[in-house]
Amino acid sequence: MDIRTTTSADQREASRHQVLHAIRSAGSIARIDIARKTQVSPATVSTITSELLGAGLIEEIEPLSKQTATKRGRPRVALRIRGAAHLIAGIKIASKAATAILVDFDGNTVADHEEPLSSAVMSAQELSERVGQMLTSVTRKIDRPMADLSAVGVGLAGLIDANKGFVHWSPSLSERNVALGQTLNKALPFPAFIDNDANLVAMAEQRYGEGRGRSNFIVITIEQGVGMGIVLNGNVYRGERGCGAEFGHTKVQLEGALCRCGQRGCLEAYVGDYALLREANIRPSDTPERDLSALFEQAQAGDAMAKTIFDRAGRMFAMGLANMINIFDPELVILAGERMTHDFLVWPEVLERLRASTVQVDAAFPEIRIHRWGDLMWAKGAAAYAVEHVSNHTIQRLAAHAA
Repeated sequence: MDIRTTTSADQREASRHQVLHAIRSAGSIARIDIARKTQVSPATVSTITSELLGAGLIEEIEPLSKQTATKRGRPRVALRIRGAAHLIAGIKIASKAATAILVDFDGNTVADHEEPLSSAVMSAQELSERVGQMLTSVTRKIDRPMADLSAVGVGLAGLIDANKGFVHWSPSLSERNVALGQTLNKALPFPAFIDNDANLVAMAEQRYGEGRGRSNFIVITIEQGVGMGIVLNGNVYRGERGCGAEFGHTKVQLEGALCRCGQRGCLEAYVGDYALLREANIRPSDTPERDLSALFEQAQAGDAMAKTIFDRAGRMFAMGLANMINIFDPELVILAGERMTHDFLVWPEVLERLRASTVQVDAAFPEIRIHRWGDLMWAKGAAAYAVEHVSNHTIQRLAAHAA
């Protein structure tokens, strides 16, 4: 094989990805502006956009207004992603509910659906069946058969090798070391892609949320557990085994509290919902504490024990987050999730402790933003992940035909 031929083919495929990404990022954009943005030659951009038009992935729209047109010639024709090209699903498996969303190829929400889970822990087969049921329910809302889907992305908590579709451990599964991707692909008539839910939140923030236009940021998710998604140079970082960015399982106490992963001293064992309720239930009571909102209200009302629980969680969180900032030096930190309505992790004393524990330099401290949202955003991140795979597969197919 001629290495020069291979390199040239790789470059063309990379250029296709760049062009499609530029169109998706811009919303609508003229060919000449794609060339400027990507540094791909105008002739190559013209060839690639013709391929993408032929594949039905993009479409031409009305010429840009005369105000933005060149002084000579006709107004420039713009290109945009063709939403109707694919119908794609995303599913978030949480501890109490499963959420599904349908998006078009441009990422626009078409329908959504949520169902409670009778059990927080399932076998791989049971989870696969639940995914199928969710897809049937959500596609029924738009009178489309499930077979019309091009792909589904599934997000769940745990240690997941996304490239292999392999779950080392998840609180949602009754077994360890499960080839969940393989189980899903056997059960569904289209490809299924799985990933850690915090990685998918990072992707959702990058495409639709607070991370738009940012190349280096981290997302911390606080719910039943604690997760983290990392975006470095515009890409989600997952690690060699898919176990990177496990913020909740970084150690903050030697031989400390027991974590649901089976180890001791994890940050999650001090900050996660279950950890806070576990602390609260040390106090003798005829009615065990089961509602985090009620516990938080007790702390706000001055209950000494409840406030101590949240104070310690805040100190542990500040220590853990300072370590992440010291390692990655991000431009932005997003604290995300529905649980951010309980603002004990961003109390002034927590942020003060965070700053004091971070390396001090004569430069701006990373911006910290709070983004409160529920499971629908997680599901949209899963859908965005599936959109990315569908795009990659189509571009590889174009490259094969062009070879």
